[in-house]
Amino acid sequence: MEVRGRDIATESYRVVVDVDGAPVTALVPERLAADRLTLGARPSHEAAYSWIAANRNQIERTVARLAQGDPGIKAPFDQITLVEED
Repeated sequence: MEVRGRDIATESYRVVVDVDGAPVTALVPERLAADRLTLGARPSHEAAYSWIAANRNQIERTVARLAQGDPGIKAPFDQITLVEED
């Protein structure tokens, strides 16, 4: 998985995951990385990247399942969305 930075418009981090040999881009909402003590506040980039790294396997599985059309994603990973690349 490669993190390609923050998407300001969606307040998400753009990630690219290899699914069956093809790159799939998804948006991981930064609110998922928010500390419970700072709910409603935007997490720092460091906190967001740390959360993404700690949850890498689940994020990769979620992106693969979304790419395969699986609608049964459980919270909080159900907030991840796929991006259609041009």
